[in-house]
Amino acid sequence: MLAPTPPPVYAIEARGLDKTYRAQGKGEAAHALKHVDLAIPRGAFFGLLGPNGAGKSTFINILGGLVVKSGGSASIWGHDIDSDPMNARGAIGIVPQELNMDPFFSPLEALEIQAGYYGVPKAERRSEEILRAVGLWDKRDAYARTLSGGMKRRLLVAKAMVHSPPVLVLDEPTAGVDVDLRRQLWEHVRALHASGVTIVLTTHYLEEAQELCDTIAIINHGQVIACEPTAQLVGRLDRKTLVVTPQTALAPPIAGFEDVTFAMRPTGAFTLTYKTSDHSVEEMLDRVRAAGVKIKDLSIEEPDLEDVFVELTTGR
Repeated sequence: MLAPTPPPVYAIEARGLDKTYRAQGKGEAAHALKHVDLAIPRGAFFGLLGPNGAGKSTFINILGGLVVKSGGSASIWGHDIDSDPMNARGAIGIVPQELNMDPFFSPLEALEIQAGYYGVPKAERRSEEILRAVGLWDKRDAYARTLSGGMKRRLLVAKAMVHSPPVLVLDEPTAGVDVDLRRQLWEHVRALHASGVTIVLTTHYLEEAQELCDTIAIINHGQVIACEPTAQLVGRLDRKTLVVTPQTALAPPIAGFEDVTFAMRPTGAFTLTYKTSDHSVEEMLDRVRAAGVKIKDLSIEEPDLEDVFVELTTGR
């Protein structure tokens, strides 16, 4: 009897992945991916972030078999996309950005057809379970065209899960979704992740990525420019901002803060942004008191993922 095959270390692994789109007309060829190396661990909640046109969709479409790579290699759940395409495709579910679905099929019909595409036997299909999980069971017989935008998003998630893939890619899943539906969607995705599904998320809502993802890669101009645990990535910026609300209104400038960034806010508070490697909170407070400022309130603002993203992708 053969021993069971152990699960792979990496859910997705790309080595030297390259994609160049041929020039159209008199235009230049577009180098969408430039020798990308990326290893996404099994069980991760992984964020793939980048500006528009950075190469995220090209990367996802190569994994999904919609785009042919120009070079390098990629595997999904240990299955090479070239030498073992059937098992590679069967190991991944992709929720696309676009709301692409047949408007004349009901959610139940759409899931049954999708399951058929993947060769899932009727006895093993989980259409009811999946539709209940995404909150669409009561709409199971409605035409897809009658669903709201948020419901259509959830139907796309449901379709991606019909073959129980160990890897789920969510490409901008909450675009155009209201707050309540977004909360429901993330509850379901968190439950999938807790059950062992590896989640790969692309989103422009950076606060979502910071809250949900344990690891984040940032891609820009077709290259991975950062790939680190989320806390480590956010901690890259060597700065903090002390927000001081004085008891009485101040007239800037205030002497003693020439080596840090001083700014006034419309509320009457002022901010001191400083390098944590050069200064401490205690030092800043001592200098505020030495300037004769009586403090009514104060707080500290830490850099967030958006600050890191902007600095890495724009240099600002």
